[in-house]
Amino acid sequence: MSAFKLHDLESAPENSKPLLEESNKAFGMIPNLHAVLAESPNILEAYKTLHQLFASSSFNNDELTVVWQTINVEHECHYCVPAHTGIAHMMKVDAAITDALRNRTALPSDKLQVLHDTTLSIVRNRGRISEEELNAFYTAGYTQQNVLDIILGLSQKVISNYTNHIADTPVDAGFKKFAWEPTTV
Repeated sequence: MSAFKLHDLESAPENSKPLLEESNKAFGMIPNLHAVLAESPNILEAYKTLHQLFASSSFNNDELTVVWQTINVEHECHYCVPAHTGIAHMMKVDAAITDALRNRTALPSDKLQVLHDTTLSIVRNRGRISEEELNAFYTAGYTQQNVLDIILGLSQKVISNYTNHIADTPVDAGFKKFAWEPTTV
């Protein structure tokens, strides 16, 4: 992999500096993903905007975590799985949920399992999902808005997961304790 620069407030392109300042204020540091994305002010802004939109979508914290981590694990993202494990802890998501997602085991509720299965199907089949899968999703209590919000979350995760693969983004110190390696299924 080619070495991608981890930008700071001094080295970042001018249009990325205000975005990195926002990250620094929000997190008390510049996450390495943001530092890499800063090379392109547009992708950094897109990522941050998609994150904000998805975080305020139709899903609660448990459901946000299921969508994020389902995608992160499927994409085998060495950076985002530990980061979202730490974020889930901060969001007070039950560790049984994060453990199941990281280990590719059954989730603790049928409704969350259906959300996971639907998200996984959308990812694996590039947005093509069967009528039976959609009906199971709706029967579990989800809506058409929820389907579209999965796609919103996927849009955010494609930016981060693919960037992390290409840039080999180092995991931030605060998330290293949640390090993760993909397992075969």
